[in-house]
Amino acid sequence: MNTAKPSSPAVSARMSRQARRDTAPEVAVRKLLHASGLRYRVNARVPDMPRRTVDVMFTKAKVAVFVDGCFWHGCPLHATRPKANAEWWREKLDKNMARDKETSAHLEAAGWTVLRFWEHESPVHMADEIAETVIRNRGHDTGPAKDGDE
Repeated sequence: MNTAKPSSPAVSARMSRQARRDTAPEVAVRKLLHASGLRYRVNARVPDMPRRTVDVMFTKAKVAVFVDGCFWHGCPLHATRPKANAEWWREKLDKNMARDKETSAHLEAAGWTVLRFWEHESPVHMADEIAETVIRNRGHDTGPAKDGDE
């Protein structure tokens, strides 16, 4: 059980203001996807998992895209561990990574393709890989979808 607490009310307030959706990397990727003719859902709920969302979801192609922040999700290149209140931060960040794995496994077991990217990756690279996966999963040409969802 986690008995550690944030180091101060100021830290708690700062954490609560962190963007959880519509981050700059997410928006950049979504703009590229939209410009290429792909349609998607934003911050859609993970099926059968309360309080979990997918950053960009292509429901018909069953592709779930996450753009993970380096600090919050444990990027192997850029993750840092704060020294102040180290135990609390270790538990918090470890839980985030465990939740990511659980969410990916749940979606994959339900037949979804899960794509995870780090916020530092090129939006063009992300959009290209996402588009290729969606098109492959749809199993037809690259023409724009007519249903507004992809």
